[in-house]
Amino acid sequence: MMTKLEEHLEGIINVFHQYSVRVGHFDTLSKGELKLLITKELANTIKNTKDQATIDKIFQELDADRDGQVTFDEFTALVARVLETAHKNIHDH
Repeated sequence: MMTKLEEHLEGIINVFHQYSVRVGHFDTLSKGELKLLITKELANTIKNTKDQATIDKIFQELDADRDGQVTFDEFTALVARVLETAHKNIHDH
């Protein structure tokens, strides 16, 4: 039986794949897929998700190897940042 944390980890993986399978390689996010993921799943956490410049900046920061795709390993950097922000926001309230 999975623990609560393990369920949340699996949930993050499932959300990644829900978007990564749409275009191109099934296991990477294109810029469009990343934008859709952020807009639908992180709109309350990341400001200006409708702004293409914000998406471009996030994509550029995540695409460490500059291949035009965001792998799951690269995506985990965003998850870590969002988690840190959420933790900070909880303490600020």
